[in-house]
Amino acid sequence: MHLIIPNWAGVPANIGALATLRSGGVSQGPYDDGNGGGGLNIGAHVEDAPQAVVLNRALLGVLLPASPLWLTQVHGHHVVDAGEVDNVPGAVEADAAIATRPGVVCAIQTADCLPVLFADVNGRVVGAAHAGWRGLQGGVLQNTVARMRASGAGPIVAWLGAAIGPGKFEVGADVLQAFTDTAQAPEAAVGASAEMTPAARMAQTQACFTPIAQRPSKYLADIYQLARIALGQAGVTQIYGGGLCTVTDINCYSYRRDRVTGRMASLIWLK
Repeated sequence: MHLIIPNWAGVPANIGALATLRSGGVSQGPYDDGNGGGGLNIGAHVEDAPQAVVLNRALLGVLLPASPLWLTQVHGHHVVDAGEVDNVPGAVEADAAIATRPGVVCAIQTADCLPVLFADVNGRVVGAAHAGWRGLQGGVLQNTVARMRASGAGPIVAWLGAAIGPGKFEVGADVLQAFTDTAQAPEAAVGASAEMTPAARMAQTQACFTPIAQRPSKYLADIYQLARIALGQAGVTQIYGGGLCTVTDINCYSYRRDRVTGRMASLIWLK
């Protein structure tokens, strides 16, 4: 099983975190590891063989203190406390979770969208968020940080997991407009953006979108930079990770590349 262990500074030893890649499980094509071996698909909603998903989750579970809270993700911005809801797979509709008690595992599933893990440097609260473009534009990262702070978090560190890279994330003018509108809204003038004018915030956001030559109204979007802007608005300045493109790296599942594919997991918990 190939894993990513977040490389971030200032995170205390009582916080555990990891992200899965594509290999090390039992799923067969098109959910395999890309080389004919078993894939570690943990998504129960992608038409993989149900027993394969059960076995893959069991393999992952050996590394965890308890069964994760598997959310039904809807590209929104709702945040739950994973320790305060029933841990029934798929029963909780949300795109982010926090935990304040040891042994409660927050989990996010992705195959191009950006997973973001959050750690309180005082070791009291952790969080995980699913940030596709709709969730980013809707404030899922800011909401997760706010929920963590309301639960007693001190300074927060963030880690950006594997996601579709800026050279592959093609979007339309509607996506650019949605982020531009958000950048100009009064509520955007917080955190690192407090001293910026609406025009400056708009320019900062528009710099994340590169026009595609010969394709009018089409852009390449930098989801990592959009996330850094959102985290800055939330007052999070220690940001690690980012840069691993799910589309170009065959070790990752990618919906944009393969359409029918599995899901990776990003998980965090208090020990």
